[in-house]
Amino acid sequence: MKRIYSVLVENRAGVLCKVAGLFWRRCFNIESLAVGETDNPDVSNMIIVSSGDARTLEQIEKQLNKKLDVIKVKTFDESESVSRELMLIKVKYNRTNRKDIMENCEIMGASIVDMSKNMMTIQMCDTPERVQIFLDTMRIVSIAEITRTGTLALPKCTDPQQ
Repeated sequence: MKRIYSVLVENRAGVLCKVAGLFWRRCFNIESLAVGETDNPDVSNMIIVSSGDARTLEQIEKQLNKKLDVIKVKTFDESESVSRELMLIKVKYNRTNRKDIMENCEIMGASIVDMSKNMMTIQMCDTPERVQIFLDTMRIVSIAEITRTGTLALPKCTDPQQ
């Protein structure tokens, strides 16, 4: 079972290390971690994706709430969130596969952001599942380099009760 933790923390040196250390000491797995400043420069938001059984996921939340630098912890499942991941992938191409690569980009909503005589850099921002599907389709060409962000997520919008 996967769980997404949105953790508001004080934006200062060492906080990321403390949170990562919590996972390390208790042998909790971090599948994805993304950190960025919020609209308040004194506060950062960590989006942590982890998996485990119900007890493990509950323990993660409890341990995060005990940290002094943690302001607030929100948890939600993948089905309750809007999630996105960014991937940049550099591929080698030739005359025979160039058109196929461009068609795959168009179908999957990726875009070519840089190009040379025999290499192109492709950008894709979508759900983690669709990013993985696109990556799997690109394995038919020669991949030179890949970089991916962690999952970014927010809870889905809900209308207030009337």
